[in-house]
Amino acid sequence: MAFSQDELKQQVAQAAVQYVKSGIIGVGTGSTANYFIDELAKVKNKIDGAVASSEATAQRLRKHGIEVFDLNAIDGMDIYVDGADEITEHMHMLKGGGGALTREKIVAANAKDFICICDETKYVPVLGKFPLPVEVLPMAKSYVARQLVKLGGQPQLRDFTTDNGNIILDVHGLNIANPIEMEANINQIVGVVTNGLFAARPANILLLATNDGVKTIKK
Repeated sequence: MAFSQDELKQQVAQAAVQYVKSGIIGVGTGSTANYFIDELAKVKNKIDGAVASSEATAQRLRKHGIEVFDLNAIDGMDIYVDGADEITEHMHMLKGGGGALTREKIVAANAKDFICICDETKYVPVLGKFPLPVEVLPMAKSYVARQLVKLGGQPQLRDFTTDNGNIILDVHGLNIANPIEMEANINQIVGVVTNGLFAARPANILLLATNDGVKTIKK
């Protein structure tokens, strides 16, 4: 029996809740993360609260009565749970389709373990079919776009403003054979806040929803 994408997201969100023990949980942004928040609400008595990677996530957490902590007020957290637009067997991810990549990267950096939750359509051999989001300071838009073209990409301005007040360039056509190197190269472009490659700090655990159940892959 084939499950719908929403059913797969719900299954993987339920699997991720098994990793919730206590303390403060880092929570990502997007449709799969939203399913996780809804499941987290069922066990909210186990935790002290959460750190949100976006304003939208913070609102959803609060709606469920889960306290949202400022990241600067805590020392770190055991787990960060988030989806991905693409992920490889090396646990390198491409993220940012929802536009929250910078805050996602910051919250993930503060967690001991990054648990990626997604369905099997996101599991790919090489990153880059999904356009790579790059968060950019508005005044640097044209300069950064020219540098991204030099790297072999075709940047397109997204009609979107991030929670940080910046713009996003979605870069099409990149061959991301070495995601760690590409992540560093793009981040060195003046005016770039960060990009959607999560390779220098990959996922530790991948919970992959398939029609045969949720598979657990560990780094």
